[in-house]
Amino acid sequence: MVIKRLIQKVGSATLKFFQEIGQVSELFFGIIKSFTWIPRSWKLILYQMEHIGVNSLPLVTIIAVFTGAVAAWQAAYQLKGIAPLSFLGAATSRAIITELGPVLTGIVIAGRVGASIAAELGTMKVTEQIDALQTMAINPVRYLAMPRFLAAILMMPLLVIFANFIAVFGAYIVSNYFLGISFAVFFKSVRRFFEISDLISGLLKTVFFGGVTSLLGCHIGFQTEGGAEGVGLATIRSFVLSAALILILDYILWMLLF
Repeated sequence: MVIKRLIQKVGSATLKFFQEIGQVSELFFGIIKSFTWIPRSWKLILYQMEHIGVNSLPLVTIIAVFTGAVAAWQAAYQLKGIAPLSFLGAATSRAIITELGPVLTGIVIAGRVGASIAAELGTMKVTEQIDALQTMAINPVRYLAMPRFLAAILMMPLLVIFANFIAVFGAYIVSNYFLGISFAVFFKSVRRFFEISDLISGLLKTVFFGGVTSLLGCHIGFQTEGGAEGVGLATIRSFVLSAALILILDYILWMLLF
């Protein structure tokens, strides 16, 4: 009896998993088909770009400064007794550009933007505003999901470029004021070991991170039910799944790109 219940639970969870993959895929292809509406939806797209990108700058700045500072301390500890601290600039900048900047910014955006999308669309779903759009012959995917998806994949690389710059500056501040490394030594090391392929690979990852975050936020928002409690659960679920998928994608893309 116990085995039977276990098999039923596993089977039910498996069916639900593949059903959700199908729903997310259907939403994704619906968004792609809606790209033909981009010229007529530019105001919606610009609004979402401001919400996702510009309004996230203060939070991204705080995260980036302390990411760079911690990276400098950690790199100095790792280099101690192995290599001179003159390599600190290269060690911190490469770690920030290829890994720390894209991943931490992606997780921050998943918490701020992905959860916001799920909450906003979930509220519209439980209050039947999405049904009202369909009644007026307005496609919710085209009107609600496409601008958010496009804005996310456009703004994520820009946010990460900004975060990388701030994080490297934060690493320099720690290196200069606490470890005695001059501006010339620090940035000579950065310039010597910098590779444009590292930057491009890191930015390419952010396109996937932004797409996954917005896609999951829209999907979970559209599937929300159960009133205010359902909206709260959808918000949490959006962040948890987005953060987990960002880390999984980071591993997969690292193997493919580096």
